[in-house]
Amino acid sequence: MTTALDLTAVKARQQVTWASGDYGAVAALIHPISELLVTEADLSAGARVLDVATGTGNAAIAAARCGCVVTGVDYVPELLDRAQARAEAERLPVTFVTGDAERLAYVDGAFDAVLSVVGVMFAPNQERAAAELVRVCRPGGTVALASWTPQGFIGELFRTVGRHVPPPAGLRPPVEWGDEGRVRELLGGAVQDLRAVRREFVFRFGTPEEFALFFRGNYGPTLKAFEALPEERRAELHADLAELARTHNRATDGTVRIPAEYLEVVARRTAEGV
Repeated sequence: MTTALDLTAVKARQQVTWASGDYGAVAALIHPISELLVTEADLSAGARVLDVATGTGNAAIAAARCGCVVTGVDYVPELLDRAQARAEAERLPVTFVTGDAERLAYVDGAFDAVLSVVGVMFAPNQERAAAELVRVCRPGGTVALASWTPQGFIGELFRTVGRHVPPPAGLRPPVEWGDEGRVRELLGGAVQDLRAVRREFVFRFGTPEEFALFFRGNYGPTLKAFEALPEERRAELHADLAELARTHNRATDGTVRIPAEYLEVVARRTAEGV
């Protein structure tokens, strides 16, 4: 008999995972992804914008710079504290609230644009999260997403970690959001004019060892994987991460430059009745 996956328990573990380490350090590196997504979404000043799974506020802050009225929602209060501090430092009026991507506390069509940058992709119930994204977006509004691809570097990172600490059985991989066919399936007829573009963000480190140490200490999923392993097996995972960086390195000057592919999606919410 197959035991049903307890998504509530999965989500509780995820909250602990993302609160661990220093995700803000990772988010600081990848902030350009949010700036580019907001540019491609072509937001108007004064537009009501929701950044789902905002983390430390990358996309929310990028949208606020465009003069939008922005709300960022995330289920990890520790990340929101960092996001609030960043917005205040830049004197940007962003509202950050604790909330669940699978159960957004807003009425239908409350926002002109709904964004998520490598955030909503981690929601355990992909169908429910996708339905919420489009539900709170007004007809004719914009849904814009950036998600790591299955075949890209972060997809390979997850598989590398998963060989040491397998993910919960039955849980769909987050990187499915980086597959155009899957995103079209998730958003379905609720959107139209969907544009999907594969882009690359380049991680830069001094050495493969520096990369391994950075992700081991700062990125919640890898940090928790190390904690889950007995002491004698942690060196093996560390070595595999360093080797992953060597394999994907495109630098020729002795440093590390790793292109990490992600899928950028911009779509328009269908009109009511369509």
